[in-house]
Amino acid sequence: MCTVSFIPWKGKTFICSNRDEKTARIRARQPLPYHGKTGTIVYPKDRQAAGTWIAVHENGNAVVLLNGAWTNHTRRKSYRQSRGLVLLALIDSENPLQGFHETDLEGIEPFTAIIFQDQELFECKWHEPRKAVEQLDATVPHLWSSVTLYDEKVSAKRQAWFEAWLVGRHYFSLDEVLQFHQQGGDGDVNNDLLMNRPPELRTVSITAMEIMTVSGAIKYLDLLHNRSYLQQLRFTKSTVSP
Repeated sequence: MCTVSFIPWKGKTFICSNRDEKTARIRARQPLPYHGKTGTIVYPKDRQAAGTWIAVHENGNAVVLLNGAWTNHTRRKSYRQSRGLVLLALIDSENPLQGFHETDLEGIEPFTAIIFQDQELFECKWHEPRKAVEQLDATVPHLWSSVTLYDEKVSAKRQAWFEAWLVGRHYFSLDEVLQFHQQGGDGDVNNDLLMNRPPELRTVSITAMEIMTVSGAIKYLDLLHNRSYLQQLRFTKSTVSP
């Protein structure tokens, strides 16, 4: 939820998210299929709030969350609902983008939702009272760093690492994307993609999705317990537009 990459390649789409979180937070559950109102959704579940930060629907749509919108914000003592539950409500629909436009977000902490819907890519930001949506080019790679942890200078440096990693690369896989999300950086553990800010904040997990024509996969690395999990999903419709 704090570093996200999007990589389209030869009919596949890779979306990967590093979750930077307090180590004392209750461990999340690995990605599993859940039955929503509109179909099966695969996602890792936050045991504390029961929401998620990344998910893929059997209709081929996917969403991923970043904390914050345009700038860092001062947190309130409490909010009306977890952002992870908002994200689940968006993906559990035929049209997550429309859901973002229509959902009442008053009292929700600022966030950015990256929505991949019908092969189109949208960056949806919320910071009360403002919503904003920007359609992005879904044919080129993108990288996001959460504004709550990384300032503009650090975010630009991370973007440069991403672009350097992409240069001359002619093949992508889940494992290669996961490797970048583990190794990207210059040795500054405070700001590398695999970050660690003692005593309590670090990258606790990495989740990578591979979305293909008729199926998808999620690979999840639990970094605190050195475990990995792989979950497959068959789509109910082709992700390739006719």
